[in-house]
Amino acid sequence: MGPISRRRFGRLALGVAGAAATSWPLQALRGQRLLVDGERLNRRLGELARFSSAEEGTTRLAYSDEDRAARAWLSDILSGLGLEVHVDRAANLIGRRRGSDPSLAPIVVGSHIDSVPAGGSYDGQVGSMGALEAIATLVDADRETRHPLELVIWANEEGGKTGSRAIAGETLPWERDIVTASGFMIGEGTKRLGGDLTDLAAARREAGSLTAYLELHIEQGFVLDRGGLDIGVVQGIVGIRRWTVTVDGFANHAGTTPMDMRQDAMVTAARIIDAVHVTARGLPGRHVATVGRLTAEPGAPNVIPGRVTFSLEIRDLAMTGIDAVFQAIRGRAEEIAAADGTTVSLEQFYESRAAPTDPRLRDIIEAEALDLGLTALRMPSGAGHDAQSVALLGPVGMIFVPSRDGISHSPLEFTEPDQITAGTNVLLRTLLAIDARGL
Repeated sequence: MGPISRRRFGRLALGVAGAAATSWPLQALRGQRLLVDGERLNRRLGELARFSSAEEGTTRLAYSDEDRAARAWLSDILSGLGLEVHVDRAANLIGRRRGSDPSLAPIVVGSHIDSVPAGGSYDGQVGSMGALEAIATLVDADRETRHPLELVIWANEEGGKTGSRAIAGETLPWERDIVTASGFMIGEGTKRLGGDLTDLAAARREAGSLTAYLELHIEQGFVLDRGGLDIGVVQGIVGIRRWTVTVDGFANHAGTTPMDMRQDAMVTAARIIDAVHVTARGLPGRHVATVGRLTAEPGAPNVIPGRVTFSLEIRDLAMTGIDAVFQAIRGRAEEIAAADGTTVSLEQFYESRAAPTDPRLRDIIEAEALDLGLTALRMPSGAGHDAQSVALLGPVGMIFVPSRDGISHSPLEFTEPDQITAGTNVLLRTLLAIDARGL
């Protein structure tokens, strides 16, 4: 077993993280409607943060000893609530509560508990503990739902959304041999958590096998925090495409080649990179375009670069939006290269399709937030989530809560306890609305 440490959790000490977890207007509403226990929710979030190999923030890599220990801890809690607990073939931890009508497909809630190296204690973890608290609140109140309920803790979200992609039939055989950040290959790591990806077809769930999937998550961005807003109603998860851009010029001596006789691949690359920024900002929409990696050849200080390669990533809520931005950037890149006497090629190497959330779920989430006296904003998710894969199986909805200063994947990641409580109340009430009215 790896080291599991106790350390500072955000800005509040473990054991008291939930002291400020219920604030007006939620205090005034507690006696009138079913609301979650904010103190218990934030206390458990702090307890989960102990399963880490880092002193600050959280390092709980998928398939690691810390991951296994946290899942065992959570499994005990789920069993104590009377849920039927099992691990599926993709190593997703599932707790199921029966409904009064067994003919209905389940309402599924959940998120992930694995982290990036030297990550924060909120990404994925808020949604996981929020889902737990929502179901615990129903158990405490002896409130039976018509639909069965399933709480799912997805496996290896940070390393490629393996658990959710496997149940959607998206995991490919060669992925079993990918070495993850914990040092375990996905195939062997899955077995460490009690799953088995030997037969990928057996890991799949059928389309239509769930009534709805709901995921609470921190925003991981600036919008809610800067706007002083309580709830983000996620419109969809952006699609992503990535290209390798190659600029070919002519490598030559840096001291003897006049400036007006150069075919400098680096100069062309720099101009294209600037054009990526200018073009993306100039087009209407909420897309983003990024150059994050660059390599020059031969890479010597006294040689004009003959070849430069760099990455181009474009994200948008619609794949057609990505296409439009790419075509504009490619056209500008070809113009720049022609003027510089160089050539440019763009080769796509990655795609993650966009996943819009269900419009009916957006309406319900927004209505429940407003009914609780909270402010809400409809917004896209610029980061990937397990809901992206689950959308192939049924309607998905996502609820965002603020991230302080927009920081995520960092020990500085933080969301106020009362914000976490508010988001979990929206999750609970959305679940109950779906159960009562359907979609």
